[in-house]
Amino acid sequence: MRITGYRTLTTVHRWGRPIGDANGCTPAGVTTVPLVLLETDAGLTGVGLGSHRGLDEVFPAIDGEDPRAVGALYDRMLAQVFKAGHGGSTFGAIGAFDMALWDIKAKAADSPLWRLLGARDHVVLGYASGLDEPLDDDELIALHTAFRDRGFQAVKLKGGLDRDRDLRRLQLLSGLYAQATVGRTPRLMLDANESWSRKEALGYVAHLEKSLDLAWIEEPVRRWDVEGHALVTRAVRAAVATGENLTGLEHFRPLLQAGSVDVVQTGSVWGITHFLRVATLAHAFDLPVSPVAYNANPLAHAAVAIPNHLATEVQDLSFPEGVHADQEFEDGNIVLGESPGLGLVVDEDAIAASAPSAGRTGSESQHVRPESAGKRMLGADVHVFAIDRSVGVVCR
Repeated sequence: MRITGYRTLTTVHRWGRPIGDANGCTPAGVTTVPLVLLETDAGLTGVGLGSHRGLDEVFPAIDGEDPRAVGALYDRMLAQVFKAGHGGSTFGAIGAFDMALWDIKAKAADSPLWRLLGARDHVVLGYASGLDEPLDDDELIALHTAFRDRGFQAVKLKGGLDRDRDLRRLQLLSGLYAQATVGRTPRLMLDANESWSRKEALGYVAHLEKSLDLAWIEEPVRRWDVEGHALVTRAVRAAVATGENLTGLEHFRPLLQAGSVDVVQTGSVWGITHFLRVATLAHAFDLPVSPVAYNANPLAHAAVAIPNHLATEVQDLSFPEGVHADQEFEDGNIVLGESPGLGLVVDEDAIAASAPSAGRTGSESQHVRPESAGKRMLGADVHVFAIDRSVGVVCR
């Protein structure tokens, strides 16, 4: 079996609500979802999710190769961009191809990927996370009621801009999820998305920890700040989680060696091989791993196969248009099915009828770091979102 080419598609995910974090929001609640279809001469097609940027530069490394040699092909893709570097969107292209390669490998074995990777079970512990910073309190409760009703007992709030608002909302979520838990307190996390300086992080978390316990604080400082993460880790009760934006083992190693992280995270768009390698590195330091979510939860298949998986983020209970995923959400878990590969079926007719142009564009784009990030120590410019009931959520 040989790789013969690839095609790209773009669909949309309709969230049914505004989504966002400390760095911006998408008021329309519609985001684009890039798909990569990797084709073979055996008639098997692998599905990958992630960046379309850099695919042409990376593809020569795998063109004509046997797609089942996933680990070797991953290293060939890294070597292909050795001089220019594999960071950013290029790493996303490698991740998309890698995901498609694993999909083909499992399909060729007529096996779901979780079983091919050696998992004993297909039930993946999850936690609820709704990209919910733009929502008012009533909308927040409505969203998380749906998660609670699916049995989730841990929840992550997007925040980091207003500590009193975050405290109130965390307490609201604690009360909401406690209604469905018997004999246990819901676990709470807060994601600051790199919006604080070191001292802001310490003061912010100290304020919250006067009133509640946090399971973890996520990305309190910049992703590369080893000393800053170490400072926060040693000063607060909560664990520190980070890593979703790191691309390659060389970025993780300094954090782990310095004791700067308690929960090691990886982004789903960076692929399955990256996740497996980071999980092995973390395991050597006796640290747990928690994948950050993406459409159709592709890393769930790998998460259930490693010994140090903690929980997988679940951002929504639905899937992109034209993408069917063989998985369910039950009792706070992602329950993976028996379909071969990643269990993803792509309906190209449905995708053709969708509107990919409605995604992240221009000033409405999520993840645009504001000038005030890390410079709010005096309390100025703490509100990124305004709520105008006539037009919905407005990004400032």
